[in-house]
Amino acid sequence: MASFRYGHGSNPDWRQAAQACIDQLGGRGGTLGFLYASDYFAADMALVLDHFKQSTGVEHWVGTVGMGILATGREYVDQPALCVMVTDLDSGSFRVFSGVRTAADVGAVPLACQSGAANFAMVHGDPTNAEIAALVKGLAAKVESGFVVGGLTSSRRLNPQVADGIAEGGLSGVVLAEEVTVATRLTQGCSPIGPKHAVTECQRNIILKLDGRPALDVMREDMGERFGNDLNRLGGQVFVGLPTKRNDTGDYLVRNLLGIDPQSKLIAIGEVVQPGQQMMFCRRDLDSAAEDMNRMLESIKKGLFGKPRGGVYYSCIARGPNLFGRQSEELGLIRDALGDFPLVGFFGNGEISHNRLYGYTGVLTLFV
Repeated sequence: MASFRYGHGSNPDWRQAAQACIDQLGGRGGTLGFLYASDYFAADMALVLDHFKQSTGVEHWVGTVGMGILATGREYVDQPALCVMVTDLDSGSFRVFSGVRTAADVGAVPLACQSGAANFAMVHGDPTNAEIAALVKGLAAKVESGFVVGGLTSSRRLNPQVADGIAEGGLSGVVLAEEVTVATRLTQGCSPIGPKHAVTECQRNIILKLDGRPALDVMREDMGERFGNDLNRLGGQVFVGLPTKRNDTGDYLVRNLLGIDPQSKLIAIGEVVQPGQQMMFCRRDLDSAAEDMNRMLESIKKGLFGKPRGGVYYSCIARGPNLFGRQSEELGLIRDALGDFPLVGFFGNGEISHNRLYGYTGVLTLFV
């Protein structure tokens, strides 16, 4: 059974942060490493990766940068920091890949592991690639479980990914064979505040009518008195949820409310929609996010036979201290539910679960 070790640290000098990680790892050895760095070190990622390879003897690495990174019980947001997790999975049970920038690349990239077909994928994506959502869907169709998890790089600087070397521009990551057992769940950062509605008239991302009525009138009804008469208060609190198709778990894609036109009674959202598509209005607040986080943790805990051996958590940059608080409260919920175990990850610019690109969510994947 594979073991997992991890380390993390913060320092303006990446060498000092890396040494803190190496000290906590407690020795050389391993076959696969996960490496996440704050975007302060984005320009140094090639040097950082080489340093960890030489210091640990681990050849294969995956990861990326974020405006925030995380480790067991600890969040580093808007500060120079590194975190790593190393495991000794059988070298034939995984395969690191990169260079998936177009649909043609999805079909061409080799994914099979030495011990069998690719069953599950953990990936990092470049948010500047307009085809990312389609690439995720295409990659999911190539792995036997149909599941891809991961996140999009969040950075104010460069967007490097780690995939044995430095990659950029598309998807990269690691695929796992069936013998590597994982459990994964998604938690939403918003909750519905009204029923589902049918889009009955629209123009791309502009919705004119819902259920045959002016879209803004329907939205005002769902908002109630709290928001209905003060549309200026909607920004950052009210969103649109698009229920996912052929899914019985109640998942939905959260998209931004981009604008409203009180005269024409239309709304604009951050997604192209089609007539007949369902949607609902959602709110984003701490109570609803914490409630769904605890639901997710209880669900994944029920499927475990013991403490996780390791894990990776991808969370939206709008969560963490921007929603739960500045004392690592989001990671504290995971620790309270599952205990202390090696966990690393980052706050991204979009989250990936199953075959879809989400926003305002958290995706937890455990090695069990």
